Amino acid sequence: MIDLYALTSPNVQKIFLMLEEIDLPYRVLPVDVWKGEQFKPEFVRLNPNAKIPVIVDHEGPGGRPYTCFESGAILMYLADKTGKFLPKDMAQRYDVVQWLMVQLTGVGPMSGQLVHFKRFAPPGNDYAVSRYQTEVRRLYDVMEQRLGAAAYLGGADYSIADIATFPWTRNHDFLGAKWDDHPNCARWFNAIAERPAVKRALAKVDAIQSSRDNAKPEDLDRFFGRGRFARA
Repeated sequence: MIDLYALTSPNVQKIFLMLEEIDLPYRVLPVDVWKGEQFKPEFVRLNPNAKIPVIVDHEGPGGRPYTCFESGAILMYLADKTGKFLPKDMAQRYDVVQWLMVQLTGVGPMSGQLVHFKRFAPPGNDYAVSRYQTEVRRLYDVMEQRLGAAAYLGGADYSIADIATFPWTRNHDFLGAKWDDHPNCARWFNAIAERPAVKRALAKVDAIQSSRDNAKPEDLDRFFGRGRFARA
């Protein structure tokens, strides 16, 4: 059994997708980050960085419980555990790992910053919006070129690179990346969206209750590290 500490963010959605694909038993333990539950001592013991997702695999290496945090590391761990969605051939494996890193270091952070400055920041951040919008569109152009040459980001087969990236592209319209301008991305996205495991995973995500829309100003300040929670 795997415990998944989760809510609804794209980084958490990745792990739902992976767990549904590999068909391992798991249970969801919600952590409402909008209420600051990620800072509780019992959760920080699992992840010193106080972020979700986290998994605890009760049948980990050597048959002992193993805790893994950071979404990319969790995907690699589950891929190695099951032998799925990460090739054994070294060249093919690193084709996947490279595109996984593009998501972890580019698509995710740039998209997240753009959403923050468009949706949550106070007025007067035109430069930030322009900077992150420009970078997000550049990254979609990079993916468009790649997906014109390969069926999936890591190559011919569906992999953890696609599992990691797909949740971040679900909000592509808000991010200013239109499928009309990215037909290869659209083809890729639609193929993944039709996978039975993806449909099951997203249904589970949609069923999770989050307090984000009702978060108090102090809750938002805590989450974003601003106001009295700022360190600069």
